[in-house]
Amino acid sequence: MTDSSSSSLPFQAPSPHSGAEPARHAPDDTTPGDMAPDDVTSDDVTSDDETPARPGQGGLALVSTPIGNLGDFSDRAVATLSGTDLVLCEDTRVTARLLASRAITVRTEPLHDHNEQQRIPALIAQLERGRRIAIVSDAGTPLLSDPGFRLVRAAIAADIPVTAVPGPNAAITALTLSGLPPHPFLFSGFLPPRTAARREALGRLRAAEQAGLSATLIWHEAPHRLDAMLADLADIFGADRPAAVARELTKRFEEVRRGPAGTLAAWYAQNAARGEITVLLGPPAEDDSGADDLDSRLRAALASLSVKDAAALVAGAVNLPRRTVYARALELARERDQP
Repeated sequence: MTDSSSSSLPFQAPSPHSGAEPARHAPDDTTPGDMAPDDVTSDDVTSDDETPARPGQGGLALVSTPIGNLGDFSDRAVATLSGTDLVLCEDTRVTARLLASRAITVRTEPLHDHNEQQRIPALIAQLERGRRIAIVSDAGTPLLSDPGFRLVRAAIAADIPVTAVPGPNAAITALTLSGLPPHPFLFSGFLPPRTAARREALGRLRAAEQAGLSATLIWHEAPHRLDAMLADLADIFGADRPAAVARELTKRFEEVRRGPAGTLAAWYAQNAARGEITVLLGPPAEDDSGADDLDSRLRAALASLSVKDAAALVAGAVNLPRRTVYARALELARERDQP
């Protein structure tokens, strides 16, 4: 049976984000030409003359924002954003509403996967001239499933101060509520949206488990792909693996549904999900024999078959992608052939 627990979350004001479409963007086939007008603007190139430089005071701040409940917008985050010259955000419309809730007036510009690399030189130049710049995501901690990593890396390489204002994070919040082992854990962001690529990515994680990985696995997922994703988890990792689906965290309709992966897959096949979603899968059981089983099957097959044929034979038996099994078969064949 599943364990569904919904929190009424007393002492909180209703979040204006509750019931809205997810602010965190799942991967899709969007191209630059498909982006909303707000995503590509004349602001993509900032004039160096718009704010005075302050030599020695520049720096880059990564500021966490609420994942739903505006009460989680910290005083330090407000102070940091109020004191910046520029806030880089995924969607200026989303960030504008957040800033308005605390009467923060600051210039905002979009920073997303399609423009981040090209914007880095100009942004680094501004930071070197003493500008103070902040990065925020639409919801949660910047860089985690969101843009900003390339800019942070460039700032570090340029010896520009980089700091962070910690705060809400959907993956960590879901982990603490899941009832699954909290450490170690592995957060992988969004899985590929297409079935074949998603199963390939999951297969690599299952192969890592068969090589000794034991951790709670965490992903974000889009509502319309949740049932298919859970079905793949049950198929690849086993229907009995403990799992959890956390939905609308910190919001009015917060829910955490816990149970075996197969049971959760069946539930969401019949009940459409809504809102922002985090999926967690518990580690394999201590008596999981996956690693020994894969290697023993491959060694037996390699005794009479080529690497290619042995991988094809075993991949079907252990329900792993053929490329993953082939890579392991190559390793075992090299070990066998070493003098």
